[in-house]
This record gives sequence, structure tokens and C-alpha cells, in this order.
Amino acid sequence: MADKEKKAKAPRIAKKDYFKLEGGKLTRTRKHCPKCGPGVFMADHANRVSCGKCGYTEFKKK
Repeated sequence: MADKEKKAKAPRIAKKDYFKLEGGKLTRTRKHCPKCGPGVFMADHANRVSCGKCGYTEFKKK
């Protein structure tokens, strides 16, 4: 039996990293899910943006 190589885990992002404070205004760095509404951020992948709650996916244009 061969040893399986462990896959490196991606670092988790804190909720505070979803927002940016610019000149006294709070801006969101991630897109919201159009189905779930405000408060549910979409995950940013290499070729798509997807919602972890409902599974809604938008593919990025090349």
C-alpha cells in the first residue's frame, strides 16, 4: 500500500477581511449572492465565483 500524499489546505479568511475601510466609508471586498441576499458572501475561485450556502455559481470570463 502506497502512502497517500496530503493535500495542503488553503488558509481560512477571517470575516474582517471581507470589508475594507476607505476614507471613513466601509466597502465590501466580496460579492453578495443574488439568491441568498446581503450577508452571504460568495467564494472567489480561479475560474468562478460561487455561494457556499445555496450553490449558485457565476463563471468568470477569460
